Order: sequence, then structure tokens, then C-alpha cells
Amino acid sequence: MNSPIVLKIGGSIITDKSSAVPKALPGTIERIAGELAGVCNENSPLILVHGAGSFGHPLAKQFKLTEQFDTKGLIETHRSVKSLNAMVVDALVSAGVPALPVHPLSCAMLEQGRISDMQTAPIHEMLNRGLVPVLHGDVAMDSVWGMDILSGDQIVPYVARKMGAELIGIGSNIDGVLDNKGQNIPEVTPATFDGIRKYIGGSSHTDVTGGMLGKVQELVELAGKSDISSRIFDASAAGSIIRFLQGETMGTLIQKNK
Repeated sequence: MNSPIVLKIGGSIITDKSSAVPKALPGTIERIAGELAGVCNENSPLILVHGAGSFGHPLAKQFKLTEQFDTKGLIETHRSVKSLNAMVVDALVSAGVPALPVHPLSCAMLEQGRISDMQTAPIHEMLNRGLVPVLHGDVAMDSVWGMDILSGDQIVPYVARKMGAELIGIGSNIDGVLDNKGQNIPEVTPATFDGIRKYIGGSSHTDVTGGMLGKVQELVELAGKSDISSRIFDASAAGSIIRFLQGETMGTLIQKNK
């Protein structure tokens, strides 16, 4: 099996993240499924992770899940993000992609908000069998706090390391990391990150996981400890995911120091 690609599609792409209630964007989900169907094959294993968007962040904020253990909040938030995951998986299967759901609540354990253990053997076997595992931002049990939010932005580098990925794609709603003039920064490394982090904002909508800065911090840390590069790109335009998977230079590349 070749090294898999880990692709994350942000919640801002597949949901209306400004909505106070769960609101999916079915047309966009179907478009993404169609693009993946055109490029997925057994020689290019793919792990897909998607954000929770309006299916997770407003509920997490309502129940203050980053501050306290709340049984109802835990259940309702997981049920909500699971329903979005079902929409994504159904669209992929309808488009001809052999996709299966993987719910982090059922396989990941946190310790003070960071993944301490995650069962990845089923994911590995799915890839061996030509299947596409589809993970998502979720709630998860925490050995210290009882529970916490597990962002897709933390899942992506963890799974990439475990699965031996060589490339990560982060499909956002903007063209990569932007400077103070709103222009794309083509490359970020651990050495240059401190100089640009002041330009990197959070999310313009409700987001309990750190927005763009949270993404870049996770990926810069990964680049500093491994040979795994990441590319943040605008996935809102038709054809952008195909272009990324075909190796086109786009967005911002995050890699280790040269």
C-alpha cells in the first residue's frame, strides 16, 4: 500500500458555520463527493476528516463543553456531528467512493484535551481493503476532565503519523495562510511561524477549536517533528480538491525547515 493522503474538509465548507442551528450545505457535500470519486483509487489511499461546523460548535458553546462535563451536552453534540458525518458518508457512497464512518468518540481517549490513545488498527485495515475512512470533529472522553472537544485539526496530524502519511491537505474557505494585507503566504516552516503568527486569526464564526491559528499550530508542530508536509488550500471552488490531489501547487505549504 502506498502512503495515504490525509484530507480534511473544514466545517465552514460543508455547513453554514454562521448558523446557530445545524445547517448542512448538501450541494457542496455532493460536489466534494463527486470530485473525490474521480480521483480515489486503490493506489492512492485516502483518509478523509471533516469539521463539525454548525453541527458541533454552537452546541459545544451552549453546553460549555470546553469548561465542564455535561452529560446532555456530550450526547447531543455527538448525535449532531454524527448526523453530519452520515450525510458526508452517504454522499460519498452514492458517488461511488467506498466510504465508512469512524467516530472519534468511540476510538479516541484524551488527556487534558490532547489525544493520549486512539485505536487506528481498523483504519489501517480499511485502507488495506481499498476503503475510505471518514473521521470528523467530535466530543471524546478525557481521563482528567471527563470529556472535551476533539477537533479534526488534532485528529489529522495524529492519524497522519500513525498511518505513515506523507502529505496532508486542509481544505478551508480561504486560500491558505494570509498575511496582514490578505495575501497568500506560499510557505510556512517552524522557523518562520513566529514571525507570521500575529497575522493569523481565528474563525469569523463560532469556533471552539482555535480557527485558522489552531490549524497552523498543529501542522507546524507536526512539520517540526516529522517529514510530513501539509497544504492549506481553498476547497470552496469547484475542482480544487481534484487539483490538490493531483499535486498542484496551491494555497500554503507547511513543511519542516530547509
